[in-house]
Amino acid sequence: MGNSSATDSMIIEQAASIDISGIVRIAVTALELAGTSAILAGAVLAMAACAKRTWHSGFQEAYRPFRADLGRSILLGLEFLVAGDILKSLVIDPTLEDLMVLAGLILVRTFLSVSLGVEINGHWPWQETRLAREQAAGGNRYPVSDDKVSEPRRGP
Repeated sequence: MGNSSATDSMIIEQAASIDISGIVRIAVTALELAGTSAILAGAVLAMAACAKRTWHSGFQEAYRPFRADLGRSILLGLEFLVAGDILKSLVIDPTLEDLMVLAGLILVRTFLSVSLGVEINGHWPWQETRLAREQAAGGNRYPVSDDKVSEPRRGP
């Protein structure tokens, strides 16, 4: 009798771990789909907006906002993909090799995020506080245009 309850307890623990693992796998798949969809949908919308801007204002005026829009969609997609990688590596397969692969992926994606942020905003992420202080003090060196892309003022 005592052996039977130990076996039952072990079966319940295994069933609980299988359910959690299955839920995490579904969540990882959902995050990966969301990341991929964000990048693809953002690229399509950025191209459509670029075509519209090119039609009305010419390619020179449309190019910079296109890059900013595309960069934003890539950043959003990367956030979802990193979240999926973290779940997959820490919950499903927490081996040392998987953790090292996760660290490499996070380093690469962090570098991409920072470089895309600099490309979109025109300054380093840690400069945002200084720029916000300058704008609040009246030194608006980087006014926001209609497309919400910051560009330095030209002229005197």
